[in-house]
Amino acid sequence: MIQAIKGTRDILPEEAGKWQLAEATARRVFRRYGFREIRTPIFESTELFARGIGEGTDIVSKEMYTFTDRGGRSLTLRPENTAPVVRAAIEHNLFRRADSERLYYIGPMFRYERPQKGRMRQFHQIGVEAFGSVEPAVDAEVIEMSTVFLQELGIPDTDLAINSVGCETCRPAYRERLREFLAPRLDELCPDCRRRYQENPLRILDCKAGCRRFLDGSPTLLETLDTPCRDHFEAVRRCLEHLGVPHRIEPHLVRGLDYYMRTTFEVLTATLGAQNALLGGGRYDHLVEDLGGPSVPGIGFASGLDRLILSLAPGAGEAAAGPDFFVAVQGAASFDQALRLVRDLRRRGAWAEMDSNPGRSLRAQTRRADQLRARHILFLGEDEIRKGVLTVRRMEGGSQWEVPASDLERLMGEVSLG
Repeated sequence: MIQAIKGTRDILPEEAGKWQLAEATARRVFRRYGFREIRTPIFESTELFARGIGEGTDIVSKEMYTFTDRGGRSLTLRPENTAPVVRAAIEHNLFRRADSERLYYIGPMFRYERPQKGRMRQFHQIGVEAFGSVEPAVDAEVIEMSTVFLQELGIPDTDLAINSVGCETCRPAYRERLREFLAPRLDELCPDCRRRYQENPLRILDCKAGCRRFLDGSPTLLETLDTPCRDHFEAVRRCLEHLGVPHRIEPHLVRGLDYYMRTTFEVLTATLGAQNALLGGGRYDHLVEDLGGPSVPGIGFASGLDRLILSLAPGAGEAAAGPDFFVAVQGAASFDQALRLVRDLRRRGAWAEMDSNPGRSLRAQTRRADQLRARHILFLGEDEIRKGVLTVRRMEGGSQWEVPASDLERLMGEVSLG
């Protein structure tokens, strides 16, 4: 038997409602803030991610699904979607349309990681990118929108952590201070972090192998911010306070991609155990330029749909228990009329079903309605056709009445749809 590949999974009909709820909530919330949807290809040139994310990052060096196509080109299944969105915006001149451009995306990403609860090799993300402004108020607006999104999904007990990772002017001083602090314990770091120590010690702050335990008492990024970065961070905090967004400073918070600068943030939950980050993001003011575009600043975030689904309340997104109507027929003439009746009910927004076998007994059809958990049965037999009516039976309670077959609007008014 052929099975799904390790690190992937099927989203079955029983849980699809939760995914649809999360996606619909994202579209509804993001639209209110002026974001438009963009859809990029699932694979891109490998160079895009090497230049955009950073060649020494774990994603590029260890986690990407990279292959050579029949034309000899190196292609990669997208491990994240900020770089592809920037590539698309440059290629299609989206930055020329207005001073700002706000985009969101929903779709699958791919990273070769050890599969865990809420973290798969094919995973799904919802993300946003806001281009065109360096103002702290935009950072706060994007962060506030992320919390509204989670609130409208009904996810409780979230914790917003923010930090500033500075810029290319003040970060070098912090790297040297961090190297000095970690030098006595260099041999105790994991092999990856010993490499990171030389290439970019900030990545040690995001180590998944436990090296963060060596950071107690270490210098923080906030201690080495230059004046512009410090002023920007304080302004973001003031805007969050004005917006009524509770938050805390996490001085060792970084993101695992090279393009981030200044504001970084994560929203955590206490309900998922070790894999507790629901979403994260930050500012990237030079990425567009680094990928060959104009000098356009940006900020955004991404949220893993798999973890969001695990955080939803029981019953969230569940569809109606079963069809609004099951049409039970008796006789060939009734069957032909029932086909039209089911069509008309569906066109009026109802979930309607019937048995496709015209010779099935009424008892068998009633059993089928029970199996489907139908809310009403519409009986259509010789008596009903002669009288021009439908017999309606409410499955809960068993009440029964007649309505004119020609007056479906009255029928719809007398029942509630699921």
